[in-house]
Amino acid sequence: QVQLVESGGGLVQAGGSLRLSCAASGRTFIKYAVGWFRQAPGKEREFVATITWSNVNTVYADSVKGRFTISRDNPKNTVYLQMNSLKPEDTAIYYCAAASQYIATHETEYDYWGQGTQVTVSS
Repeated sequence: QVQLVESGGGLVQAGGSLRLSCAASGRTFIKYAVGWFRQAPGKEREFVATITWSNVNTVYADSVKGRFTISRDNPKNTVYLQMNSLKPEDTAIYYCAAASQYIATHETEYDYWGQGTQVTVSS
């Protein structure tokens, strides 16, 4: 069992930055791919970014490529999502999730989910 807790969300103006954190506890975190997803009001949850357990490979949604950066610190059992140049359309609840495989981009591949953190970008 892996427990995930997100933090770092908040209210920011368009063009600003936020860094989300996903802290893991429970079973060893190191062999899990970790991803970030988001869900805006009235919309389905969508993939944002993922990182392999080896910290070597990352994948991003086209909508965030070049603005968001995912990274992980395995000794600290933490994954980060640095979000720059934020836009109002980035407003959503952001979830981190862990998948017991090398890399995963679809939510059905993920085994564990956090409760989410709200990100609101004002125009």
